[in-house]
Amino acid sequence: MSQYLFLPLVILAINPTSGTFQDSALSPTQEEPEDMECGRPEPSARIVGGSDTQPGAWPWQVSLHQGGGHICGGSLIAPSWVLSAAHCFVRNGTMEPAAEWSVVLGVHSQDGPLDGAHVRTVAAILVPDNYSKVELGADLALLRLASPARLGPTVRPVCLPRASHHFTHGTACWATGWGDIQEADPLPLPWVLQEVELRLLGKAACQCLYSRPGPFNLTLQLLPGMLCAGYPEGRRDTCQGDSGGPLVCEEGGRWFQAGITSFGFGCGRRNRPGVFTAVAPYEAWIREQVIDSEPGPAFPTQPQESQSGPQEPGEENCTIALPECGKAPRPGAWPWEVQVLVPGSRPCHGALVSESWVLAPASCFLDQISSHSPPSDLEAWRVLLPSRPRAERVARLVQHENASWDDASDLALLQLRAPVNLSAAPRPVCLPHLEHYFLPGSRCRLARWGNGEPAPGPSALLEAELLGGWWCHCLYGRQGTPVPLPGDPPDALCPAYQEEEENDSRWSLLCREEGTWFLAGIKDFSSDCLRPRAFFPLQTHGPWISHVTRGAYLEDQLAWDWGLEGEETETQICPPHTEHGACGLRPEAASVGVLWPWLAEVHVAGGRVCTGILVAPGWVLAATHCVLRLGSTTVPYIEVYLGRTGASPLPQGHQVSRLVISIRLPRHLGLRPPLALLELSSRVEPSPSALPICLHPWGIPPGASCWVLGWKDPQDRVPVAAAVSILTSRLCHCLYQGILPAGTFCVLYAEGQEDRCEVTSAPPLLCQTEGGPWVLMGMAVRGSRELFAAIGPEEAWISQTVEEAHFLAPSGTPYWPPEGSNLCPPDLARASGSPQAALFLLLLTPLIQS
Repeated sequence: MSQYLFLPLVILAINPTSGTFQDSALSPTQEEPEDMECGRPEPSARIVGGSDTQPGAWPWQVSLHQGGGHICGGSLIAPSWVLSAAHCFVRNGTMEPAAEWSVVLGVHSQDGPLDGAHVRTVAAILVPDNYSKVELGADLALLRLASPARLGPTVRPVCLPRASHHFTHGTACWATGWGDIQEADPLPLPWVLQEVELRLLGKAACQCLYSRPGPFNLTLQLLPGMLCAGYPEGRRDTCQGDSGGPLVCEEGGRWFQAGITSFGFGCGRRNRPGVFTAVAPYEAWIREQVIDSEPGPAFPTQPQESQSGPQEPGEENCTIALPECGKAPRPGAWPWEVQVLVPGSRPCHGALVSESWVLAPASCFLDQISSHSPPSDLEAWRVLLPSRPRAERVARLVQHENASWDDASDLALLQLRAPVNLSAAPRPVCLPHLEHYFLPGSRCRLARWGNGEPAPGPSALLEAELLGGWWCHCLYGRQGTPVPLPGDPPDALCPAYQEEEENDSRWSLLCREEGTWFLAGIKDFSSDCLRPRAFFPLQTHGPWISHVTRGAYLEDQLAWDWGLEGEETETQICPPHTEHGACGLRPEAASVGVLWPWLAEVHVAGGRVCTGILVAPGWVLAATHCVLRLGSTTVPYIEVYLGRTGASPLPQGHQVSRLVISIRLPRHLGLRPPLALLELSSRVEPSPSALPICLHPWGIPPGASCWVLGWKDPQDRVPVAAAVSILTSRLCHCLYQGILPAGTFCVLYAEGQEDRCEVTSAPPLLCQTEGGPWVLMGMAVRGSRELFAAIGPEEAWISQTVEEAHFLAPSGTPYWPPEGSNLCPPDLARASGSPQAALFLLLLTPLIQS
């Protein structure tokens, strides 16, 4: 789960267009200059948050190539030796052949002229015997060149520290390299060597930062031989492709290599400084490997002023940097909410994501960017920011490349002509990284997005609670596709609202973590009057936003708590949908008796409470005898509740109540029908609290597990489920001596399950096949635990009355045998009242086992 966060800084390979480097200035047999003085570059006038270097400023920096492209950095420590990182060369425990590597020295721009640059092949690669992987330390390597480097103004060795050398924490040092300038954002042409100033962190302070749980509770135990450099607030760091490069500190006019770029949790993330291999502890190992080399690496004595400086304290203050984004005085007062004003168009609502950039729907500007060329009238565009007296001008519009055909990519970035002062009222919203996982149950709000009308009513009505990924995907995703695991980019984010309010505004989704608001999802189109049930996740667009803006506030996940129920970490497949959408969904991990989203409490005037089953967004099925008094022709006052488990609402849901406006009965000549359909006063939107059950048209689903679902106590009404087996029609008819009521079937309870459910409320019988949805088979016949009125015979009536009833395709064996067949073996009448005899017959008769 964490491999994409824990990054050895060696992923990107940049392939220079100029091909391989050729050394035209020096042959291997020529003598090298005698000047071996280390750590003194010639006087001269990215990396994350870095800048271009001056040619010759870091003459020990080398580029390690494999397959014609830059892979890692390194530092020249002697004419024939380069120091780098072990993980650049060890893959899956195997050392890569030295012959595949070459070292380019004296290069400044990997795309420019190669004046003074030359290449050397690698004769040998040496790593410590105890190296296995970066997080376990010893991440260094020595490369012996096939021929000595040509020393000169742009090629000089760096000084190495002795084992006793002490680098004071807080010292400003420099890292260099050609790596990514942001996560997954390569250094652009002409690939000029980048430099960034980093401050050394003491071990205690660094360990404190890495002991604070990050995304997915990732922490790190710093080991001896590791060194940290960076800033708690992040934004300046090494990144992929900088691995093996030097971290150097100046002392007494010389540059000493303090560290080797090793790994990090992402690049430039807050409270996640870069981790380097400390060079000083490996003095003895380096000397041992190069013992026969002349001249070898230089280990000058540390200047006295550094040696007498403050020593590493036993304890340090651990300063945790807080996010600089996502702070709002109160929900609804969003300091990042902006309006983009385009002449001739309605105002477009968006969000401030950095000092210079605004994110908004691209569909707001379709008339201006339909030709995929920059708008000609940007001069007239204005951006209104909160608490800013004057409108800001727009310098540039960048449309997402997929915006015109993919609603999930309906995004555009607008660059302001002048950066805004974030110390004033406007503040940017935080954006999620690609692996951000918004926890189920997260508290979210809706904010205006696009050019829809503002919604009426107080902001408190905009509260929402985020559903788990399984519910969101299976309710609104594509059937038969795997549910994305936590940390994988989700297909959608789904909120459950505290109130069911109708409006036609367009929305974005803001979710809060530890007091910080993230722009989590976007929804730019109307959702048929009701608030949107699914949002397009924004984290998939984090790399694009970061690449364009080079400064948007992408933040690590701040809250990580699975909660009591936990979350599935194994891939699941959603049950298939019917033509009317999802039905019968219930997570496999849900504990029995807790989450039954179709189970309804039917409260009838006079204090009677019956069980009901939601069969469509506006209809509940119940037993006739429970909702209607015998002989009565009037419809009693009935109220239906969904989303209740006794006194507590369902997890990740909310309670729904509806009045019953009519009762529909099938026309059974001369008989009182066992089932009744209750029409609700308004539809119920699908959610984990209220989701229709699937209906089975006839027969017994093969391989099904079946349960009677009801209450143990009709006063407390906490749902319980009793495991049963549906008896074959032959055995059921025999046990009832041929007087089985028409349209009914019977069940056998598992041992000890008979008294789990009371029967006065007419509990339903449900079945589920492996990997399939739950289906309703029948409702209990009045006063009986074993007899159930079947749904199958009423298929035509239910389908005609309720257009959105979710009937599955027929399957299984019929309940009832053909007329005139010989149902019962001889002498069954004498045994039918005996449980022992019935059990004996069950052993001889095929059952659908629970």
